Amino acid sequence: MAIPSKRHAKPILEFLDAAETSALLAAPDRGTWTGIRDHAMLALDVQTGLRIGELRYLTISDIQTGTGAHVTCTGKGRRARATPLTTATTAVMEAYLERRTTKPGTALFCGPRGQHLSRDALEHRLAAHLASARMHCPSLAKKKVTMHTLRHTAAMNLLAAGVDVAVIALWLGHQNTHSTDAYIHADMAIKQAAIDRTRPTDTEPGTYRPEPRILDWLARL
Repeated sequence: MAIPSKRHAKPILEFLDAAETSALLAAPDRGTWTGIRDHAMLALDVQTGLRIGELRYLTISDIQTGTGAHVTCTGKGRRARATPLTTATTAVMEAYLERRTTKPGTALFCGPRGQHLSRDALEHRLAAHLASARMHCPSLAKKKVTMHTLRHTAAMNLLAAGVDVAVIALWLGHQNTHSTDAYIHADMAIKQAAIDRTRPTDTEPGTYRPEPRILDWLARL
């Protein structure tokens, strides 16, 4: 009990930028049922930041697309929460729900027999669309993208929009802000803005660029 636990380096959070998100959402073939379902699933997850377990167990009744559109789920610790939907996500879900009425069961994103999709099935569908998206957005090839990456992307989008960390914690279903603090460390734009605020008033903002051949001059000293 007295032996301290081994410390491991924590990797920087992986998330998608706007171009990568657009490429991923455009990848599913919306001329097919599975493409329509997968597009709606990815669009909902990248906007709401639901955990994979929360996403796969959603039912049709968990989505409200009228006034005050939102999705409800039960997360860790059996904590229920409601997450608002944007106008764009609401439009995607309304179009999807019209097609969903022809399928059996109550699972929102269902398999062939109306059953909830498994975790492996969700990751498999994401991997298939990533392979297609990488042909149009090469930067995706440098990232290891999982369903949890979409959750990180939702958080980073909120942070970039100026949403308070405490609100993001509530949005993601975190019990406190300690887990959410990691997103601040991952956002280089926030760190750059902090550095810019500490510069002397007579210093131009931005990253320092040395004059040509100055390193050669210093090396000869």
